[in-house]
Amino acid sequence: MEDSGESGERGRPQSGATGKGPGGGGPVKGKQPRSGPGGGILMGRPFGVPVYVAPSWFLVAALITWVFGGQLDRVLPELGAARYLVSLFFAVAFYASVLVHELAHTVAALRFRLPVRRIQLQFFGGVSEIEKETETPGREFVLAFVGPLLSLVLSGVFYLGMKAVEPGTVPGVLLAGLMISNLIVAGFNLLPGLPLDGGRMLRAVVWKITGKPMSGTIAAAWVGRALAVTVLIGLPLLTQTGALGNSPDEVSGMDTVTDALLAAILAAIIWTGAGNSLRMARLREHLPELRARTLTRRAVPVESTTPLSEALRRANEAGARALVVVDGHGDPTALVREAAIVGVPEHRRPWVAVSGLAQDLTDGMHVPAELAGEPLLDLLRATPATEYLVVEETGEIYGVLSAADVEKAFVAAMARPGS
Repeated sequence: MEDSGESGERGRPQSGATGKGPGGGGPVKGKQPRSGPGGGILMGRPFGVPVYVAPSWFLVAALITWVFGGQLDRVLPELGAARYLVSLFFAVAFYASVLVHELAHTVAALRFRLPVRRIQLQFFGGVSEIEKETETPGREFVLAFVGPLLSLVLSGVFYLGMKAVEPGTVPGVLLAGLMISNLIVAGFNLLPGLPLDGGRMLRAVVWKITGKPMSGTIAAAWVGRALAVTVLIGLPLLTQTGALGNSPDEVSGMDTVTDALLAAILAAIIWTGAGNSLRMARLREHLPELRARTLTRRAVPVESTTPLSEALRRANEAGARALVVVDGHGDPTALVREAAIVGVPEHRRPWVAVSGLAQDLTDGMHVPAELAGEPLLDLLRATPATEYLVVEETGEIYGVLSAADVEKAFVAAMARPGS
């Protein structure tokens, strides 16, 4: 199952994902927080993509071990305490199935040349953090569908395995449990609401019909919110009425509380994921408005030995708000940092050369004037700095781009209502 969430660091979009639904996993599109110590335990790098196990996984593994162990006690009472070892094996095997689900998304993304930052297994399943959006509704549909498809395939494989062993044995019970759990994962993820895979598929269909990806996101997000309300109300009712296979007389007060808590958690995850998907889609709609040319400050060139007071006088006369240090040939070598200027008292400015307040230019600090939207943000993220030199295609200096100005424009785009 899938959740699209983004968080902003200093107002810039980055990758960050919220969890996904019971056992399931799916692609998280957009920018997410980079894997670090908080990403969990690194388990490997299949297809070059790091796989992390979040600390919350150990909690759910213990919960699965306890619950499945209780079921084994009724089916295979002769196991005794060994049933918990069997249950732990089931928990690990189940999350291995979730990993296969995620790898299906990952392989499809890599096939479409979409970079995948990481896979993370966590409390309610897994997430594949895909850094870019698909370019067509067809690819969006395939990328979302391959996860549930692999879960269905796994369910079929476990079913065949179950038929090949003797029923009522440990292998038979394990294979039956894995068959049912993968079937549930596939079915739940195919529900047509964001942030689930089925929601991505619905988004792709509406996108194809309308020609507008935003229309698809709005439709799938609102279906996702309706689904969250349905889960919140419907899951406890199904238990109370015995629709899940239990007699209403067998439902204890603890079962009622547990089901209500599970329903609340699932509903919160779905509702939040749908809202995040809608918010980030609206943000991406406004990203093209972030253009280097329109955000750039006019700058004046000064030599490195120029006193700060003289440089500021020239800037004021020219109506400029930035200073570029140039060499004897007029080629830019450094940018005078705005924060450094503010830190120099006015009475000292005649005695301070601009070279002492400048940051040397690197290749990553050269920004094409026509750069806009997500490519602009990617460039700034790749080379963190406070100021960047904006240049024309000819190499001519156009001005200076302040990271603070980009941040303000980004925050304004986030606050702007969607169209």
